[in-house]
Amino acid sequence: MTITYHGHSCFKLRGKNGAVVTDPYDDSVGFSLPSLSADIITVSHDHKDHNQVNRVSGTARRQRPFIINQLGEYEIGGISVFGVKSYHDEVMGAERGLNSIFTIVVDGIRVCHLGDLSHELTEKEISDIGNVDVLLVPVGGVFTINAKQAVMVTRAIEPSFVIPMHYNTQAHDQKTFGELQGVESFLKEFGADSVTTVDKLKLEGDRLPEEIEVVVLEKT
Repeated sequence: MTITYHGHSCFKLRGKNGAVVTDPYDDSVGFSLPSLSADIITVSHDHKDHNQVNRVSGTARRQRPFIINQLGEYEIGGISVFGVKSYHDEVMGAERGLNSIFTIVVDGIRVCHLGDLSHELTEKEISDIGNVDVLLVPVGGVFTINAKQAVMVTRAIEPSFVIPMHYNTQAHDQKTFGELQGVESFLKEFGADSVTTVDKLKLEGDRLPEEIEVVVLEKT
């Protein structure tokens, strides 16, 4: 399986049985979503910088992507997806509503996308998520957990790889996202200052590290 990053909280997971795109965004983030196709789209919550499903085209296998924006267990063309309820704030959704954590199983590799998680996870939530090979974690704060909380969540889940997302960059609209931390804050908190950016992450299920490895993906 190959993981590429397309900015904000949007990734593409490409495996033998198809492709999944997570949280496609609109231009309000400050840049445009590239041309993407997928068999499945996951949407963690119904905000315009995460739910632009019409901007992703279908594939030769599916004319239109199968959209997963509700909790449940799904099996589509050999790809499994299941969701765990969480919140987009620290007051059980009273301010910004619910957030769905989706674990996506592609080629036997379990990728967990935390969406706009805005609180530390309970033991039950961690148990419900289960084993994770790759964790996609928001790190910018303000609208999500911050860098310090992201490290705590990562260490609680104990993935093989962790990939930060939803952090401030020069390309972001600074009026909306200017208060978010950059990815450097997460790397410093994690003790991974020397990590270099790569264009994609290729994975095989029998070749996963025993210790958590931080990967920063370049936006493509």
